[in-house]
Amino acid sequence: MQAKEKKISHIVIVGGGTAGWLAASHLAKQLRPNAADGVKVTLIESPNIPTIGVGEGTVPMMRNTLKDLGITETEFFKHCDATFKQGIKFVDWLDNPTNEHSSYYHHLFDYPEIDHFDATPYWLKGLAGEGRSFADCVSLQGIVCDAELAPKKITTPEYEGITSYGYHLDANKFSALLTKNAVERHGVQHIKAHVEEVCLNDDGEIHSVITKEKGEISGDFFVDCTGFDCLLLGKTLGVPFVDKSDVLFVDHALTIQIPYESEDATIPSYTISTAMEAGWIWDIGLLERRGVGHVYSSKYTSHEEAEKALRAYVGPMADKYPTRLIPMNIGHREKFWHKNCAALGLAQGFVEPLEATGLLVFDATAKMLAAQFPTQKNTMNIVAKQFNERIKLSWESVIDFVKLHYYLSRRDDNQFWLDNRKAETTPDTLLERLELWKTQLPNALDFYSGYEIFKLENYLYVLYGMEFSTDIEALSHRYPETEKAKQFFSAIEKAAAKLKGDLSSNRELVNKILSFGLQKV
Repeated sequence: MQAKEKKISHIVIVGGGTAGWLAASHLAKQLRPNAADGVKVTLIESPNIPTIGVGEGTVPMMRNTLKDLGITETEFFKHCDATFKQGIKFVDWLDNPTNEHSSYYHHLFDYPEIDHFDATPYWLKGLAGEGRSFADCVSLQGIVCDAELAPKKITTPEYEGITSYGYHLDANKFSALLTKNAVERHGVQHIKAHVEEVCLNDDGEIHSVITKEKGEISGDFFVDCTGFDCLLLGKTLGVPFVDKSDVLFVDHALTIQIPYESEDATIPSYTISTAMEAGWIWDIGLLERRGVGHVYSSKYTSHEEAEKALRAYVGPMADKYPTRLIPMNIGHREKFWHKNCAALGLAQGFVEPLEATGLLVFDATAKMLAAQFPTQKNTMNIVAKQFNERIKLSWESVIDFVKLHYYLSRRDDNQFWLDNRKAETTPDTLLERLELWKTQLPNALDFYSGYEIFKLENYLYVLYGMEFSTDIEALSHRYPETEKAKQFFSAIEKAAAKLKGDLSSNRELVNKILSFGLQKV
């Protein structure tokens, strides 16, 4: 058997954290290290290096991941200080805030019903009534969120919901749970050691890594989860970084962790994203604390002013707690798989925490790597080409969607927002879609790639939450079901009112889960 046809029998993942352990978990579940002909999966993690911990919000896909990996939802809640998340509430993104005025809209996890009856054109025609938001007219969930309620009951089985949901979680505790599960359930070998050198073979592939504590560790395939350092794919194999800071301007995050003022304080079941003069602030409610962070561009404000804005947002309690400054590389690698190495997590790319893109892309691309992982080295180049094409499309779609939030804003209180609305800072793919949608409804066929992370339903919430104008007067004849639409809007309103009486608060439900557990599926 020639070397290039050699069976891939050992995968070495360098770097832990959430990305590393998601990669290890998905690969090990697919490739079964404990089986007689399984592929060995080893994760090398530097001791005493904390995860960045920015990614504390997930989307509903994480429910499937946890279930697939054999983690019960009750176990997850007990280990991760987790709460429910039903979407993102965007505050002050549309207009400059004033003392008398503050606007908001929801990007919900319950998708609008558009397959059997699309109410969107009828909402645009004003048939839902004066002042009703798009989200409240196509889904129950915004009303549930505004009432500070949870997405399910204690009697609802694990991973099922009355409304759709993801989670807020403590990233460090989540990594610890993934570690335990990957090692004990899926047979991942865990090595704690510092990688000091990367060794290549004559073909320019990675042969091994030299660690300080465990010496040389060789493998057939390597996964780079070394964060922004990108030690393997970037520094060793020379794959360049594609900078996207000309499109997405934020480059730093200042974070702070704040305990609640009382044990019964309200925990929103959504991430709060509040626009600021040169960026935005996230506010995530976990069970024991709030995680708050100011994401901003150092080109448009100073670190001192950013910290001042963060502390003012949090209030007097902020003075008791330190902040942590996190520089961010905005962009992605030119390729994500080169020779016998693939990058995942921050080593692959990062655009900013808006819309929980970090954990979402980490999880999605780790699943993709595991699902199409080759058995032989002689097919590796084919799979690598497919992987690179698909992941590039995914990153481009994420960048377009994140930019959409800035481009549609009418804020003008800082040059940051004015520059974000310039065509030269906006991808042509996004500009073309927006031009099309001025005179016709967004359509599922506009999203022709199966590897776009954000699709039609996500765009609808943001477009019409931010008052994008679609003039459908010339198309009005296509939408004659006026009475059906009015009945639909009325039914949504009545169902939401009933649901408000059936659900408990986020905090109350999580406390019940910790005491009694959820029903197994």
